Amino acid sequence: MSPSGLAAVFALCTGFAGAVQVAVQGRLGGRVGGIEAVVINAAVMLVVAAAVLLVLRRGVGESGQVAGAPRWQLLGGVMGSFIVLGVTVAGPRIGIVATTSLLIAGQLSFATTIDHFGWFGVERAALAWPRLLGIVLLGIGAALTLKR
Repeated sequence: MSPSGLAAVFALCTGFAGAVQVAVQGRLGGRVGGIEAVVINAAVMLVVAAAVLLVLRRGVGESGQVAGAPRWQLLGGVMGSFIVLGVTVAGPRIGIVATTSLLIAGQLSFATTIDHFGWFGVERAALAWPRLLGIVLLGIGAALTLKR
């Protein structure tokens, strides 16, 4: 399988994992509280990620390079915490499908903005009508998932 094909399969599996996360985080948040569920999620993620790093890199790899990285490159952790809190709170209230649909619609619309302006060092991508139509249709679909 080509590297891009493997990346596509990985992205699809990530979507599966995201649906599971919406379901289980909401239940955990109901048991221990929303903020507490985010902290527990972060702790578990740290343990798993550190174990994977140590196994695959046989050490800490290039982790020491973070000291010289621009601070904006740490936004992924901040955004990850916000996403986990968002799915923890929204999932039980509006459902897994609606939460996931709205998350994806928001992600796609802002990703398009990031691509269009080339923010965060990504290559600029023009906003063509097919992409805009896809975002609009996805937004309509996400809104429809709110109806139970």
